[in-house]
Amino acid sequence: MTSAVTDTAGELRFDPYDYAFHEDPYPTYARLREEAPVHHAADDDLWVISRHADVYAVLRDDQTFSNRMGVSLDASAWGPDAHRVMSFLALDGVEQARIRKLVSKAFTPRRVRELTPQIQQLTETYLAETFAANSEHGRADWITDFAGKLPMDVISELMGVPSSDRDHVRRLADLLVHREAGVRDVPPAGMEAAIEMFGYLDDLVTERRRNPTEDLTSALLRAEIDGDNLRDHEVIAFLLLMIVAGNETTTKLLGNALFHLAAHPAQQARVLAAPDESDSLVVPWVEETLRFDTSSQMLARYVAREAEVAGVAIPAGAKALVLLGSANRDDRVFADPDRFDIDRDRDELSASLSFGTGRHFCLGANLARLEAKVVLSELVRRVTDFEVHADDAVRVHSTSVRGFASLPVTFTENLLGKSA
Repeated sequence: MTSAVTDTAGELRFDPYDYAFHEDPYPTYARLREEAPVHHAADDDLWVISRHADVYAVLRDDQTFSNRMGVSLDASAWGPDAHRVMSFLALDGVEQARIRKLVSKAFTPRRVRELTPQIQQLTETYLAETFAANSEHGRADWITDFAGKLPMDVISELMGVPSSDRDHVRRLADLLVHREAGVRDVPPAGMEAAIEMFGYLDDLVTERRRNPTEDLTSALLRAEIDGDNLRDHEVIAFLLLMIVAGNETTTKLLGNALFHLAAHPAQQARVLAAPDESDSLVVPWVEETLRFDTSSQMLARYVAREAEVAGVAIPAGAKALVLLGSANRDDRVFADPDRFDIDRDRDELSASLSFGTGRHFCLGANLARLEAKVVLSELVRRVTDFEVHADDAVRVHSTSVRGFASLPVTFTENLLGKSA
């Protein structure tokens, strides 16, 4: 086995906290795949894995590449107690299977499907506000006015968070993922938000113990397999995972979808010209967005035993980093991978690793896809055109999600669609 290529000459540098990297990580990913598919980033002592085949293999081997220390780069979120924040995402084997099975008893595909009317209603409400801002100012902020609100409200509806608390919970969720320039860990504001969020969820679970309803929180408390139930702290951890992962990734997906389609006018015109469900291009638009610029770019793994990946030895006890965003741009799997293409072959799209693979495949994938389909289908019905003001867009700076904090867009409403 050979040793990994390191940045001794300054020719190849990987810094996941660098704001410039957040603006566009894909040139760095391309160099990693070609020059050092397993790269030792010495400053953070990370073993960075970038090719699709290797990322896929690592994600499916949790005996070697364990989740038990969590999946975050941040030092304060990395450790044997990570499951108390990340639920089964930070567990392996029997422990992971137990919690995932119990959660799945409550968080069912049927429960997700039954959210469709609420998602549609929230979509119509927030689109009305977005279009009102657009009419008044000549543009609206797609994130502030719409995409930053709806996913959190959907999850809040699912969990049973009262409407009066949703702005507060959304603010805490934003603080949990934001990273300050030069800070290589969770900043103080994020730590304070985490403590406050735990307290809020603890109160919610306590209330549902006393007064159960039909929401997900109550269903999680009722879930039972062979006499086994979720403990309160396990319910809280899963709810926190839903808030952080489900809210943030879907918000970023909705922003990325508009940003990239608007950059390809011919494809945008085709999508907007097909508002009927029978010939809609919304689903391929969503799937190509997920592949081309996934919200979740990277996941950490604990190397439980010495491993070899792409001929490179990775020592036991190391922290590996799998680059989902890089894997989705690997030309060994995807034709012309740096091209955004809503006509991309379905077999290629099925190889996307945006939601992971294997036993840790994202349990919320169906909800994210449903939200995106409902929202973007309604948008296509309601507008004849939209222009993204890319020069004024502001990116989120985070190691865990990729997307926008602000995305100014000018919409041209379809008045016929509005009255239909």
